[in-house]
Amino acid sequence: MHPILSDFRKFLWYVAVWLLAGVFIAKLLVTAGLSPWSYALLFALPPALVYGFLASSAYYLCRAFPYSRRSFLLAIAVFGGAALISAFVWLALCHGWNRALTSLTEDAAALVIAPHLSAALLAGGFGVYLLSLLAYDVLIAFDNVRAAERQAAESRLLARDAELQVLRSQIDPHFLFNSLNSISALTAIDPAGARTMTIALADFFRQTLALSKQEKITVAEEWRLCENFLAVEKIRFGKKLQLELSLSPDAEPALIPPLILQPLLENAIKHGIRNIATGGVIAVTILKRGQWLHIAVQNPVVPLALASPGNGLGLHNLRLRFVALYGDQARVSWSKTPQHFLVEMSLPFERESHE
Repeated sequence: MHPILSDFRKFLWYVAVWLLAGVFIAKLLVTAGLSPWSYALLFALPPALVYGFLASSAYYLCRAFPYSRRSFLLAIAVFGGAALISAFVWLALCHGWNRALTSLTEDAAALVIAPHLSAALLAGGFGVYLLSLLAYDVLIAFDNVRAAERQAAESRLLARDAELQVLRSQIDPHFLFNSLNSISALTAIDPAGARTMTIALADFFRQTLALSKQEKITVAEEWRLCENFLAVEKIRFGKKLQLELSLSPDAEPALIPPLILQPLLENAIKHGIRNIATGGVIAVTILKRGQWLHIAVQNPVVPLALASPGNGLGLHNLRLRFVALYGDQARVSWSKTPQHFLVEMSLPFERESHE
């Protein structure tokens, strides 16, 4: 569709511009002493409006011969020929309309289109059509740039979604396998506890499957998942597993990617609590500072020689998820001392908008 003629507001502006062009032509005729204002307006306005629609055909010509496939000789032949044809149509339109007006008015000599005036009208029509071709070329170029930007944005979104799906496919089996190993270990020492743990895991996965399909959930929802997970692990470790939670109320409605806290708690148990005979305390801090949400998980560790080996896949995936969702606006870091392992996250504070 034509970008101007298919939009009513643009169409009105287009008509207004060509009517102003007709007024300008009438002004030139009056200034040259060739016609009074009344006749000059009657002569100039209708042909200018008609020629405006004729000039709109330049859009289709530019579409048919895009700049990328246009040679210099082809542009001269096609565009020059089209401009010349439109100029002769404009001249014939002016002559025909002038004859019609003179036959309807008492003053038959109101406007005489002499050869020099015909030449000026012909040159004007030729130049205006060339300007129309240039204007539509620029308009099409801008449209192509906007279309390319939209496609690039859509491609980035598709790439980000695909990356998140890959990362989630790595995280979910990781948690599932560790949970099944826990049940297997518990079966030999406490069958009733294993059955209770299986039921609790089923409830946990039911919630996880519902929330993991969302791009972001609230901190309160994420923590409820973590509570279910910790309840399962509490069956296995008993008093060895202790928790210290510092969750500020203004941080609870913050939006975060799902399943970012649970893997950290799982690592804290696997590489920390499990290897310490007396257990220990996992400290979780979630608070809002200005426009940022800060999350920290700290757990005790044993000397490196006695600790469970790990490949850091969970933390690496967490960092990649943050890059995919937030770019360089989020940070994930971790550090280790002889007594503790600490993971810290900072991300933009977002909350659900209620319309």
